Amino acid sequence: MNYSPPKKPTNLSVSEPLLHEAKALKINLSATFEAALEVEVRKQKQLRWQQENQEAVREANAFAERNGLFATKYRVF
Repeated sequence: MNYSPPKKPTNLSVSEPLLHEAKALKINLSATFEAALEVEVRKQKQLRWQQENQEAVREANAFAERNGLFATKYRVF
């Protein structure tokens, strides 16, 4: 079963020439906006996670530098 979350109408402002071009090319504005927004949301969430976890990552890397990795002896490369 495919589940699609409900859609919510939203007002956006777009440059008029760009809108005319998009309509002439029969571009689905809603689908295009949604796809671009998904990419941007993922990017922003990744950046936020990196900022929020920066210290923990730094500490984990320092620990690995001091102590090595637990499975180093099993590496085949």
